[in-house]
Parts: sequence; C-alpha cells; structure tokens
Amino acid sequence: MSAPRLEINLDKIFHNASTLVCRLKDYGIAVTGVTKACMGNPSYAATLLAAGVRTLGDSRIENIEEMRRAGITAPIALIRPPMLSQADRVVANADISLNTELDVIGALSDAAQKAGRRHAIVLMVELGDLREGIMPDDLEETVRRTLTFPHIDLRGIGGNLGCFHGVVPDAKNMGELSRLADYLDQKFCASSNLVMRDVSGGNSSNLNWALSGNRIGRINDLRLGESILMGIDPLYRKPIDGLYTDAVTLFAEVIESKIKPSQPWGEMAHPTFEQTTKRHHVGTTNQMILAIGHQDIDPAGLAALNGSEILGASSDHLIVTTNGCQTQVGTELAFALNYSALLRAMTSPFVVKNFQARHSVHPKSIDGVSQAEF
Repeated sequence: MSAPRLEINLDKIFHNASTLVCRLKDYGIAVTGVTKACMGNPSYAATLLAAGVRTLGDSRIENIEEMRRAGITAPIALIRPPMLSQADRVVANADISLNTELDVIGALSDAAQKAGRRHAIVLMVELGDLREGIMPDDLEETVRRTLTFPHIDLRGIGGNLGCFHGVVPDAKNMGELSRLADYLDQKFCASSNLVMRDVSGGNSSNLNWALSGNRIGRINDLRLGESILMGIDPLYRKPIDGLYTDAVTLFAEVIESKIKPSQPWGEMAHPTFEQTTKRHHVGTTNQMILAIGHQDIDPAGLAALNGSEILGASSDHLIVTTNGCQTQVGTELAFALNYSALLRAMTSPFVVKNFQARHSVHPKSIDGVSQAEF
C-alpha cells in the first residue's frame, strides 16, 4: 500500500460518535459532528450521521462544498465565522453559520436575498478564551441589529472555550451563556417573537463539564470533533472511558536504515526546524529515516507503536532510532497521533487517507438511516 498514509477505522469512529450522542442525549444535548479534521470526507460525514449526530459542522466552506457534491443533504453548519468574501458560497452550501460581525451578517443577508432563501445564524459570545466572540455587554445591541436583516434567522447563541488559552468550561461560564439566552428571550420575545432555540456550549473540551452531572441550563448542543476522532478529553489529554483512542493510525516507510554515531559532529548552528533532539548516549545507534516530515505532520504529536524513539524531523524526513535490530528499508512503521499531528497529516496531499469500515454507508442514502442499519 502507499505510504505515508492514515488508516481511519470508521467502525471505531461510529462507536465513539454514537456513544457520545447517547451519553449527551441524557442531558438534553445534541451533537454537531465536526468534519474539519477529515477535510469533509463524505464517508466520515456519513458515519457521523449514522451514529446520530444532529448536524455536521466544518470550519472551511471548501469542505462543506465537498460534502454537498457527494450528495449529503443533512444540515451543515459553518463553525468558523464566515469570510466576507465567501458570503455567497456560505449561503449556497451551509444551512447555518456562527457569526460575530454585523458586516458579515449583512453580506449573508444580501446573498440569501439573491439566492431566494434564508440563512440561519448563531451569534458567538466571548466567554474568556479570547478567540471568537461578541463581548457580553455588546450582545443585546448586536441582536437588535441582527434582527433588522431581512433574510437572516437568528437561531441562538454559542460559546467556545479551551481552544486558544485553554480556559476550562465550567458551571460559571456555561451558566453565563444560559443566563444570556434567558435574558435575550425576555428582551426580544414580545417584540420580535425571538427565542434562543440553539445554545451551543462549545466543543470537545466541554465534555468533562457536560457529563459530570452539573446543571446544564440552556446548553443544548456541543460541537464534537477531537473526542470522536481521538477518544480523548482535549483539556487534560486523557482517554474518555468507553471510547477508542486508536481509530486513526499513521504509517510511514523507512527509506534509510544505518548504524550511525549517536551524536552529531562539527560546528553547530541553528537547524532548519528548532527542536529538542533526543540523543542521550555516546556511541552508535540504529538510526532510521522515514519518508515524512514537518510538511506532512507535527512530529511532536507522534508516538511510535513499535518501541522506536523519535529523534526529530526536518521538512521531509522523520529520524527514528531503535535499540533492537536494524529495520529493513521499505518497512512500514506505525504511529499514534495527537490532534495537531492528525490535522496536518489530513491536510497534506502527500499523505494517503484510507477510510475503512466493515459496514458501509453511502452518503446519498444517509438521511433517515438508523444506527442499527450502519
């Protein structure tokens, strides 16, 4: 088989997604299944839908367009605030988008008018992580002005934590989001018949809070990607009980295998990629070079599954050592990945993506499929 490649086990993905859907359903929370890490792959999207996710979510309009071309008709949300220059494409392909800027919302309204349709939005609120979001004190006026756009349906509000500064979702910030939803209902229901139907609490970082028995309040949606793919809690990098953590594996091919000195020699300066190399002893080592590098993956996010040790990487080479026997050229080595390494590998055109499942779901026939049919 071609290498380097990612082997993505869709049966394990289905298990992870359906498990989280069922657990969150007990708390009145639906799941938006995030497809961005898999570049909107239709088989991956179909697997999420079969597992019971309510909506698909992606941060790139190109990925959403790919899913639409594949025949997926399920609701899809653009989960990054839209580019002003892409308003027409957003309205044409996404049912809903997360927004913070009135100029963009105005452009979406104009695009919806031209397309003869309406576009739904969720307003994102800043809750402390300092990524996207309207400051809470500005939210009421933003809602007031949003309601003046004739082709926009305001569906609700949302927040995002954990991604930039690692702020932990907890009872305080989730409670604030619920209180803001209550306030907006009271403020605008009588005059505009507005109700916050969707209160999207955040991403996989919210799972600890959501599943710990805390009062959920108005939160009724989470946008889950990393927890489904990796089976871990992103905040603390710990496995989630009952989920697979090995649904995705990277394979890379050995292109050089030699006994070399364990330490470099000559005058030292800055390498192309600043890194901490792991050369612990003086003597020789069984060193292998694999045909993959920084252009394809985040080397710091890899863990060798055969007992080898990763020494470092350049743009196109991954340098590995082993205390055992020399490995033959042409041998494939397997690696586990964290989310950072997975994102880069999925984006690289030089890494083959192999989506595998014992049971197949055709994207065009996904609507109405049950878990038992998958």
